[in-house]
Amino acid sequence: MTDIQFYGATREVTGSCHILHINGRTVLLDCGLFQGHRADVQKKNQSLPAKVASIDAIVLSHAHMDHAGRLPYLVREGYAKNIFATGATRDLCEIMLADSAHIQESDAEFLSRHHKEHFDPLYAARDAIRTIELMQSFPYDLSFDVVPGLKATFVDAGHILGSASVILDCTSDGVTKRLVFSGDIGRKGLPIIRDPVPPTGAHQVIMESTYGNRDHASVASAKDELGRVVRETAARGGRVLIPAFAVGRTQEIVLSLHELADAGSIPRLPIYIDSPLATKATAVFDDHREVYDETEPFIRAQKDIRSALFQFPLVQYTQSVEESKALNTRHGPMVIIAASGMAESGRILHHLLNGAADPRNTILIVGFMGEGTLGRRIVEKQRTIRVYGEDVELRARVEIINGYSAHADRGELHGWIDAVRAESPALSDVWLVHGEPDAQDAFAATLTANGYSTHCPAAGATTAV
Repeated sequence: MTDIQFYGATREVTGSCHILHINGRTVLLDCGLFQGHRADVQKKNQSLPAKVASIDAIVLSHAHMDHAGRLPYLVREGYAKNIFATGATRDLCEIMLADSAHIQESDAEFLSRHHKEHFDPLYAARDAIRTIELMQSFPYDLSFDVVPGLKATFVDAGHILGSASVILDCTSDGVTKRLVFSGDIGRKGLPIIRDPVPPTGAHQVIMESTYGNRDHASVASAKDELGRVVRETAARGGRVLIPAFAVGRTQEIVLSLHELADAGSIPRLPIYIDSPLATKATAVFDDHREVYDETEPFIRAQKDIRSALFQFPLVQYTQSVEESKALNTRHGPMVIIAASGMAESGRILHHLLNGAADPRNTILIVGFMGEGTLGRRIVEKQRTIRVYGEDVELRARVEIINGYSAHADRGELHGWIDAVRAESPALSDVWLVHGEPDAQDAFAATLTANGYSTHCPAAGATTAV
C-alpha cells in the first residue's frame, strides 16, 4: 500500500514537508522551517514530522529554508540516512544551512546579552555539516532508486538554481503509480535560470499554490519599477533597503541593477550586498552554469558569466560585521540588499532598526512575505514594527514589486498543471499545498471549474496513491 500524508505547508506557505509511505518504508518530501515570529513557530519547528528511526530517506525539492531548513534538526535528533537532491541544491544547502545555524546561534546570543526574549537554536553548525554529508546528488532527468519500490526523477522547476519538481514512480503489489511533487514552480522568462518543465504521466499531483489568486507584473516591468524606486529615493537623499533571499533573488536584483546602470537609468550610487551568504551563493551560481538559461541576451553576451553579471563598479560585497555596521554611519543615497528575505533574521534587521523611521528611505519588498513575519508587517504598512525587541516607527516609504517573484502566478500555475494534464491521461487528483487559504481556495475553485479533482488538505490528512 502507498499513501501520502500532508504535514507541512498545508494551508500555509512555510514548513514544506509531506510523508510518503510505500512498502513499509517512510520517505519525506522536503523538511522545511516554519517561518514567522519565533514565539509562534518555535514549537512547530521542534515537532518532528515522524519518528526519526522510522524515516528511510528524504527527497529535497530545493534549497530554500522553508523546504530544507529543518534537515539539520532531524540530523541533530539522529537521522543518518540518504537525502536526495540536485547538485546545485546540495551546494546551496551547504552554505545556506551553515548560515541558518550561525544566524540562530547569533540571534540567541544577541537577545540573551540584551536581556530580551530568548530562544535556543534548533541546531548547530556541526548538524548542518553532517546534513551535507548525507546528501546524494543527481542531475535533472535521471531516474534513481530512493527505497525499494520507489524511483525518483528531478525535472527543472525553474524556481531557483537547482530547484526541482519530483517525479515519484511508486510500485506496490505489482502496480506502478506516478506521483508528482511540484516543489515550488517558477516563472517563464526569469533571468539566469531556465523555464519550468512540467512533468508527464502523472496519476496524482501535489502542487504549490502560493500565488493562486493573483497575477504578477512582468519581469521586464519589475526592472523598470526598480529603476524608478532607486531614482526617487536617491532624489530624497535616502537609502533603498531591500530584504532579499541571498539565493536567487539577490542575484536577480543585482543583475537588474547592472543592466539599469549600464543603460544610465539609475544614478551612480553605491550598491552594497550586505550578506556573506549572498557572496557565497554567487560562487555556487558560477559552479553551476549548466543550469543557466543562455537564451537570455544579457547572459548570452557575456564570456565570463559570473564576473560580468554580478561584479560591476557600483557593487560592493560586505563580509565582516564591522563592514555591515559601518554602513549605518555613511551618508548619501545607497542601495543595501541584505538577508533574510522575510526580514525575520540576519543583517537586514540592523538596517531596519536604524533606517525604518527615516522618511527619506525606502523599504523595497521584492518577494513573498509569509503571514506572521516582520516582512508581512512592513507590507501591511503597520505604523510601528518591532525589531530586536524594540518598537520602531515605520516612516520610510514602503514599495512592493511582485514581478521579481520566483513563484509562478495564477496564470502560470494554471498553465503548468494544464501542461501536466495534457501529457497525463490517467491524472486523477490535484492536492494543493504551499498556499495561504485565500490564494489556495481561489485557485482550487478555478481548477475545479476546469474539470480537475482538486483538494486542499489540512495538516495530517492522508490519501492513497
